[in-house]
Amino acid sequence: MSAVRSCELPQQALLQHYRRQGAYADCFVAVLPRSVTQAQYVEAFYGSTLFRLERLLLALFVARPSTDLQARRLAAGELDAFAAWRVERRGPGQLLLADFTGRTRSWLMSTPSAPGEPPGTRLYFGSAVVPAPGRAGMGLPFRALLGFHKLYSRTLLRAAASRLARACPP
Repeated sequence: MSAVRSCELPQQALLQHYRRQGAYADCFVAVLPRSVTQAQYVEAFYGSTLFRLERLLLALFVARPSTDLQARRLAAGELDAFAAWRVERRGPGQLLLADFTGRTRSWLMSTPSAPGEPPGTRLYFGSAVVPAPGRAGMGLPFRALLGFHKLYSRTLLRAAASRLARACPP
């Protein structure tokens, strides 16, 4: 498995809409040396130990519980709401979720490795944060937490990729 790194948001990314609107948007990628489906990726992401902790916190503090079965059904396209998110849009190999406040988006995409790379799957994860209504910028709390957000995003993607690497032998 390759290291998780920051990258440009692919042109076909469903998250591009928010970048074009002036929202903050980021993108991280990891490459697995094997083929995995988008459904496997989504289930691994939302079922990772780290994300289970986030799900527990969401259940305790905002009354938005979720289960591994719901994560599996979200990945299979059978659910349009999961924990604190609702599906905003699905596309080929992509899932875009909006949180219950409407301020943040989470995006997952899987694609085959690029030509010239060893065979495998590129796993993308990105977020968008839209300014509050009537505000042009993101504000001090956002800027103060941005470093943590980027570290957490990388760690979430690494956890999902590691889970897939263990579950899907070459």
